[in-house]
Amino acid sequence: MNYNPLLNKRPYGAVVAGQLVSISFPLDINFGVKRFYIRLWKESEIIRVELSKTNEHTGVAYFEGDFRVKDWGIWHYHFEGETDNGMVYFGQGEDGNSTCGEWLPEWQLTVIKHRYKTPKWAKGGLIYHLFADRFCRAGDRKLEKDGTFHTDWFEAPVVANPGEEYRADDFFGGDIEGIISKLDYLNSLGVTILYLSPIFEAASNHRYDTGDYFTIDKLFGNEKIFKQLLEKCKLLGMEVMLDGVFNHTGSDSIYFNKNGHYDSLGAYESQNSSYHDWYYFTKFPDEYACWWGCTVVPTVNKSNADYRKMIFGEAGVIKKWTKMGVKGWRLDVVDELPIDFVDDIRKAVKSSDPDCLIIGEVWEDATTKISYDEWRPYFFGDQLDGVTNYPFKSAILKYVLGADVAAFKRNVGSILQNYPKQSLDVLLNMIDSHDTVRALNTLSEFPIDGLTKKERAEVQINGEYLELGKRRLKIAAALQYTLPGIPCLYYGDEAGVTGYEDPINRKTYPWGKEDNELVKFYQKLGRTRAKLHEELEGETYFLDDDEILVMIRTIGNDMLIVAVNNTPNEIERKLRYDYIDIFNDIEIKEGDVKLAPYSFYILKKK
Repeated sequence: MNYNPLLNKRPYGAVVAGQLVSISFPLDINFGVKRFYIRLWKESEIIRVELSKTNEHTGVAYFEGDFRVKDWGIWHYHFEGETDNGMVYFGQGEDGNSTCGEWLPEWQLTVIKHRYKTPKWAKGGLIYHLFADRFCRAGDRKLEKDGTFHTDWFEAPVVANPGEEYRADDFFGGDIEGIISKLDYLNSLGVTILYLSPIFEAASNHRYDTGDYFTIDKLFGNEKIFKQLLEKCKLLGMEVMLDGVFNHTGSDSIYFNKNGHYDSLGAYESQNSSYHDWYYFTKFPDEYACWWGCTVVPTVNKSNADYRKMIFGEAGVIKKWTKMGVKGWRLDVVDELPIDFVDDIRKAVKSSDPDCLIIGEVWEDATTKISYDEWRPYFFGDQLDGVTNYPFKSAILKYVLGADVAAFKRNVGSILQNYPKQSLDVLLNMIDSHDTVRALNTLSEFPIDGLTKKERAEVQINGEYLELGKRRLKIAAALQYTLPGIPCLYYGDEAGVTGYEDPINRKTYPWGKEDNELVKFYQKLGRTRAKLHEELEGETYFLDDDEILVMIRTIGNDMLIVAVNNTPNEIERKLRYDYIDIFNDIEIKEGDVKLAPYSFYILKKK
């Protein structure tokens, strides 16, 4: 037996400053340990606590003890044992459990400042992420901005030629009426949160270059129709989450007005503009700070009092849309926002609706995120509820593509250990997004070496590559839907939409041309998740099995087993009890059970 931080430490995951922490370490008696310690440290602070030997059973001695950590922050720890021959050390092995040796990776203990709650209504739900311009078009609007309009819904998005600047100025006209017309379909998938890419007025099709935070883009709709969407969603048990883009605005905006499209005196037009100090000019007017060197999205000075008032003041952006009924905010590039800015966003959101969900775009472990040489305290009670869970995305895709079980346990287990449980429950779990290659493309492993971007845009995955990709996609989705957090289904994945990097991954939803096999699978998986609301708020463990992944979700007396076979071989295992196969709604008796190649079971103990 080895120390498992998910099983042998209480409380589960992160702890609160001053909270009692209990450790139980099972140790083989052959080590001959006389005294045993846990050693914790944070910078120059060190805590060393002796664990007492409480009992011994079948060659295993159990060392247990309690301690408190008063200072919040990121701590690390390992174990030390005294023997007649000197000290032995225990650190983290390949699967996240303990192993003996020196200079091993240590475990992390996240100590948060104070207890905080995350929205109960969101837990156990399902997010549907749709690209607003590409989901469905039902209205009859004209393009009133620079660019081109696709009259054919099934055309491919425009892709820039090598050396050309991609302008994101081709539009399909997806709109609010289109979303409303498909709410029954979204409901059939089990969707509870509708996450919209930016909807405010902007020059581009992605709208991450905001032109006016208080106005819905005319091509997408208007405030009246948006209110109808909020109302109709609520009738079906859905809420709406918006994309908050507050690090930068558009250069073509009421604030910057580089193109002169607005009546305002923009920052680009005059140093006397009331907006001039919102931006960082190095040489007026053409040299200014912008996001990743992209001149159409000038970076905003988040310390500017007027800008801050506009975003989270009483009559500001956050409060306007939250009070209207928006139930969630996804904060774009949250690591570009100053800490105190995110603090104030939270205050504005929670003062308008304490139950509103706040998700930050973070690509790494959010507890150890450093940006601009500054550690970000996202999960310490004053900032985010959850984050975009790219570590799970990476772990899922790597495992489904053939990585070993130990790697999955280690990569997922580190997040389970490091995050507060209340934030684990509301992580946004994706396997792809508008910023990544579509999962089906990744999992099919269709050969694209040497192809240009335009050639990749025309790739049609077919034959055995498509069939393998779909089988893998199903087991990836099963993990996505059963791991802690809220699965986020990127629009069209359930219909077999493919696409490499953006904008190829932002095709229109193929209404009438869907892969119906996949649609039915996702509908079934959505119904399965809806049956398991309580179990999916429980704790998570992994069984010792090197060949298949076996995950346990448990709360109280309820237990769920998720078993996944990522190999092309049939694998047999023995069940000790009778179970209900929740996905297929059948009973499975105690005894031998077979996992087909690239398959999964979601089992609930009877």
